[in-house]
Parts: sequence; C-alpha cells; structure tokens
Amino acid sequence: MAALAGGGLIIYLLFLKPFVGVADNGDFLRMMNTIGLNYYEAVEGYADRFFSFSHSRFSYDNLFRGFYPSSQIFLVLVPRLISGLFHGSYFDIRLLGAVYALLLLAATWLIVKLGTGRSYITGLVLGAGMLFVFYDIGYLAYFNSLFGEPVSMVFMLLTFALGLRLAGQEQPTPKGLTVFFIAVLFLICSKIQNAPVGIAFALIFLRMAALKGSGSWKKLARWFAVAVFLVSVIMYVGAPKELKHINLYQTVFFGILNESPDVRGDLRDLGLPERLEVLAGTNYFQGDTAIKQDDPSLTPDFYDRMSHKDVLFFYLKHPSRLIDNMKYAAENSMSIRPYYLGSYEKSENKPAGALAYTYSAWSQFKNNHIPHTLGFLVLFYLVYYGGVLFEYFRTRELRGRIAGELMMLLGLIGLFSFLVPILGDGRADIGKHLFLFNVCFDMMAVAMLGWVVHKLAGAGKYFAGQKR
Repeated sequence: MAALAGGGLIIYLLFLKPFVGVADNGDFLRMMNTIGLNYYEAVEGYADRFFSFSHSRFSYDNLFRGFYPSSQIFLVLVPRLISGLFHGSYFDIRLLGAVYALLLLAATWLIVKLGTGRSYITGLVLGAGMLFVFYDIGYLAYFNSLFGEPVSMVFMLLTFALGLRLAGQEQPTPKGLTVFFIAVLFLICSKIQNAPVGIAFALIFLRMAALKGSGSWKKLARWFAVAVFLVSVIMYVGAPKELKHINLYQTVFFGILNESPDVRGDLRDLGLPERLEVLAGTNYFQGDTAIKQDDPSLTPDFYDRMSHKDVLFFYLKHPSRLIDNMKYAAENSMSIRPYYLGSYEKSENKPAGALAYTYSAWSQFKNNHIPHTLGFLVLFYLVYYGGVLFEYFRTRELRGRIAGELMMLLGLIGLFSFLVPILGDGRADIGKHLFLFNVCFDMMAVAMLGWVVHKLAGAGKYFAGQKR
C-alpha cells in the first residue's frame, strides 16, 4: 500500500503539470559532458539558465566530451540512450526521474516489508514515515535534475533496506548478497566524498561472512569486502585533479581562513606563505580575487603544498576552530533542498527562483522548527545510539548484532557526511553539501519512530495479556 501511495505522489508531484525540478547551479555540466547532453536553448541567457529556473529538456551531444567519475553515469546513460532511439529531438529529464522513482518505490516496499515482519503496526508506521519524509517535494524535486543527490538518497535507503533484510534471514542467499553489493557500489561511487564510506561497508561484508548463508556465501562475502574496499580507495585517489584543487581552495580560504582571528598565524601553521592572506574569505568561483585561482604561482605556493591531511591536522591542533565550523554547519543542516535554486520552468511564468511547496510539510517543518544547533544534533545522536546500543546488547544472536551494526553505521555515515563538507569544502554552499547528512538524519528519525511504536505496541499486548 505504501509503495502504491508513493507511486501516486510521484506521478502527481513530478509527472503532471506544472513541471517541478531543481535549477542548475553550474554542476550539471560535469554530468552533461560525460553522458552526451547539452542545454536545449542554445541562446539562453545566464540568468535563465542558472539558479532561477529548472529545465525539463536537454539536447543531445557527443558522449564523453568530459568525464566525471560517478555511478550516476549508469543511471542517466540508460534513459538517455533509450530516449535517443525513440525521441531524437530532445531528452526529457522526467525519464531520469522515473528511474529514481522506481528505485525509491523499491526501497519503500522493502522497508515496509521489514517493519511488517516485526508487526503490522510497525510496518504501517514505517510506511507512513517514508511517505511523509522521503516523498517530500524537497527530495523528489531533485529527481527531475542532473544533480547527484538523488543517487545518494535512493541508494542509502536501498542499501540499508537490503542489508537489514539479509541480516534478518535465517539462510541468506548469494543472490541477495550480490544485490546488496551492487547497492553499496552505487552508494559509495555516487559522489567522490562518499567513497571512504565503502571502508566501513567492507567491514560489514566481513561480518556477514559469518552468517549461515547458502552456497558460496562465505567466500562471496569476503570477495565483496575486498572489492568494496578497493573501489573506495580507487574512487578517492582517482578524483580529478581540478576537483581536488577546488576543494582545497574552498577548505582553506573559504573555510579555515574565513573570519579567522589570525589569518597570518593560520597560514604559518598550514605552512603557507603570508602573501596568500589576501585570499582569506574568498571562494574558488569568485571573479574579483587579488590572486586568480588558476594563477601559476598558486601551484607551488598552495596546491602542491596542501592536502586534506594538512587540514585535518590543523583542526586537531585547533579544535575550537573545528567546533566553530561545526556550529556553522549545524545552522545550515536542516535544509533538504537549496532554497536559492528555483523549481519551475520559465514557461510557467512564475517569479525567478520560485519554489514548489506542494507536499513540503516535512522539509518546511524541519527547516523552520527543528533546532539548527550543534547541541540539538548531539542530543539527537545520543538518543539514537542509546536505542541502538540497548537493542544491540540485548541480543546475542549474530544476525541481530549485524543488524545493530548496520544501524550504528547509519549514524556514522551521517556524522561523516556532516564533517566532510567542513574538511573538504569549507563553508561553500554548505547547506547543499549536507544533503547526505539530511538523508541519514531522516532515516534515523523514521527508524526511531518505528522502534518506539514497536515497543509501545509490544507493551500494549503484554498488559492486555496480563489483564486476561
């Protein structure tokens, strides 16, 4: 029922008029150059192409004019090639939206089925939670875009649904393990910053090897552990040099040195020349910097000297600065979608940058009423892990322990996704870069709701039995 209701919501919100998507902020080009798309309106002005209006149509171009490493390539390339065969004039982004929709519906069905295995009421609550939270227009609008965020979202849900399903089976199969492995690969390869998460999943595969699966289960689980680990390392190490330069610039000049009380002192601690103080508070895409971001002198003075390891050591030496940036991140942590990117096409005659608010109760409540403070996030995590650890130590069964470890990993991915923008991109567009953190937060919230209802239902049955 939840999947059917979700399908109805998706059709209404994404496939009927007016078209709703997310405007391009310049990031689309990386994927467009890779999978052979271009802007449909060749003479479109900058103000219409970027930030203000979404686009449903894209023209075809040559494949692999550039290359951006991401599992999103496979998800976009299939509908793009099929569309080229049957509809040669333009690519309709809603074909990609349909792919994401099917994946979300599959995740919803799996999660509700997991809950129903506990009790009918638990399945009902999880289904309602999924529909209320993850079918919010703040999430769904991304489906009609070329951003990588929906890949992270749908495969986070699928990965944990499939992993918990395996942990709950008395004799899991190699086929189920293979599907879980594929979901993990799509998740860790969706964005370069997700790659390190694969190391944790490699440990999960090693733990799963101890389960009493059928066939070649044990051997396959170990091979998958090695494969996930290697893919994570290759994905991270093989990141394009230009992207690394952008991230380092943002991290140092728009992060560490942004509003720094002692810019020169920080530069000395980082081993950088003091002449770079003129770049403090600037971002990589700014056009009026005293030293251009691609100035040849920055290669020996900055790009060749800095790494994210140096950034990490700086924050370990100055923990108060890390906490300050964590507070800043917390202030921007409850926005599912970027409010500066419009939802509608220009042809809808909406004001530039207008947003769609149909079915946005969760995203609006979260953005306007949930505390945007580091203290609240710490409290939220303490409550979540309190419940997870309570269940973890209650069970001595390996399957239950692995399920608990998956739930702990969910929280750790959220924490990782909260820190990575600080360590890897400074304060640049930090609300958007906290998207995966938002997905983890929402998954944790829905899981806690389901757990509480399950416990209350169990207590109700117990007391009803006592009265008899």
